[in-house]
This record gives sequence, C-alpha cells and structure tokens, in this order.
Amino acid sequence: MTQQKEEMTLTEHLSELRKRLIYVLSIFILGLVAGFLVADPVYQYLTKAETAQGFVLHAFSFWDGIGIYMKIAGLFSLVITLPFTVFQLWKFVSPGLRPRERKATLKYVPYVFLLFLIGLAFSYYVVFPMALSFTSTITEKMGLVETYGMKQYFSFLFGIVLPVSLLFELPLIIMFLTGLRILNPIRLRKMRRVAYFVLIFIAVVVTPPDFISDFLVMIPLLLLYEISVFLSGFVYRKQLAADAEAESRYIRAEDKQSAV
Repeated sequence: MTQQKEEMTLTEHLSELRKRLIYVLSIFILGLVAGFLVADPVYQYLTKAETAQGFVLHAFSFWDGIGIYMKIAGLFSLVITLPFTVFQLWKFVSPGLRPRERKATLKYVPYVFLLFLIGLAFSYYVVFPMALSFTSTITEKMGLVETYGMKQYFSFLFGIVLPVSLLFELPLIIMFLTGLRILNPIRLRKMRRVAYFVLIFIAVVVTPPDFISDFLVMIPLLLLYEISVFLSGFVYRKQLAADAEAESRYIRAEDKQSAV
C-alpha cells in the first residue's frame, strides 16, 4: 500500500513538472510571435549602431534574412520567458518549502529580468565592440578585405552577447538556490577554485584571444562570483536566525505543555 502511494505521489510530481514545462513553452512561443513583430526595429537599430558602421553586410543564402529575424525573435522571447521560467520553478518546488522560504525566494523572480538586461547592455556596449575592434585590427594587418555576411556578423554578435548576459544572472541564481537550501556560502567558498577556473575559461572563450580583452571580462565575472558568495551568506544567516527562532518557539511550547 505504501509503495502504491509513493508511486502515485511520483506520478503526480511528474505531472506537475510536465504542466510547468508546458506553461514555459507556451510563453516562449508567444514571445517568439511578439519577437517577430519587433525584429525589424531591433535589426535596424543594430545595423545602424556605431559598431556596425563600415561594414556592408551581405546575404549569401535566401534564408539569411529570415534566419536573423528568427535569432532576434528568439533572444526577445528568452528575455520575456526567463523570469517566467524561474517563477514556474518556484511554483514547482514551493510546496516543499516553509512559508517564510516561499516568500523569501519569490522576491528574487522580478530581478531575473533586470539582471539579464544589465548583462545585455554590458555585453553589447562593452564586450562586443572590444571583440569586433580586435578582430578587425587583425584582419587589417593581414591585408584582408572585410566582406561579411549578415549571418556571420549576427552569429558573432549573439555568440558574445547571450553567454555574458546569462552569466549576469549568477548572483540571483546563487541567492535563489541558497533560499531553497541547495547551496550555502560554506559550500561556495570550498568551490571557489573550481568556480574561478570555470569563469576564467568562459571569459577566454567568449572574448578575442588577447590578454586585455580576457582581463576586462574576467574581472567582472569573478566579482560576480564573490558578490554571489556574499549575498548567499546574507540569505544563509537569515535562514539560521529563522531556524533558531522556530526551534526556540518549539522548545517554549514543549516546556509549556510539560508544565500543564
């Protein structure tokens, strides 16, 4: 009987997960539709920006134009869907949380959108021009004529912007996972060497192969990790205080019951 109950509970658990995934997929599809509506204004802005000046972009296949619009729509949909996805994750795990933890973790959801936009601005206005300038300088020194397809230009753009923007979510994700009691500052400090190695590797991969570019991206990423550890400690201390308070109330209740 117990085994059957556990199987039913697992089935309900998987059904709830399936429902949440359907919600996320539905919002992503709606975001794609909306993204196609804003794709042309975004494309016009990106191609008229200072970083795109001096480049004559070419279409080397019939699908290049629609492919760029799809990438812009996909990025737009990701921006819209990301906070909703985190909210659905919270809804999925919230039944196993205490009321105080539910309230504490829910407040992180709106900041997902804000941090992604900050990362988007940093990657587009700082990292991308730096990377583009470096590659253009090398091309010029080699005596080559820069003739780019629009697909190559935007693939290079999104290949830098998207990973850096997602990495700006790191402090919030760490706080969220700390609120769920999956991570804590003690564990994060033990993981510091591995985390530094991973972040440095990411910085080297997404930037041009020169030390200055790597350094300019590496430092913010390492600072983001240290900020994440600090914020995790803040959340963790509040959890310990809440646990101590709950235990104290329980002991007082037990003593009162014993006295009666």
